[in-house]
Amino acid sequence: MIFNKEGSTTIITQEKTTIVQFVKGVEDKYESLKNDNIIINLFSLKTFTVDDLNEFLRVSNAHKATKHSFVIVTDKISYEDAPAEITIVPTLQEAYDLVEMEEIERDLDF
Repeated sequence: MIFNKEGSTTIITQEKTTIVQFVKGVEDKYESLKNDNIIINLFSLKTFTVDDLNEFLRVSNAHKATKHSFVIVTDKISYEDAPAEITIVPTLQEAYDLVEMEEIERDLDF
């Protein structure tokens, strides 16, 4: 797992591990990430399924409940197939844009 902090956002990139191990790693490091917006970069994965995406559901819901963004970057799953509780985008730039929009909404109390 690679962690790259940029301002109030941490980008976590998947290396060579299973999705279950990756999610466990995020949960283990969560205490140091809880005050950041989190972008999970899974773009390098050759395969990624809705079942894999659902592994992130618990940490995503917990993080969003603290009024921070949690975005997964993958082009392997369409918006229509993803659970409504999980935010996915196909590119890293869209993830940055989405985090910025959500921060503006939180600042305006939307």
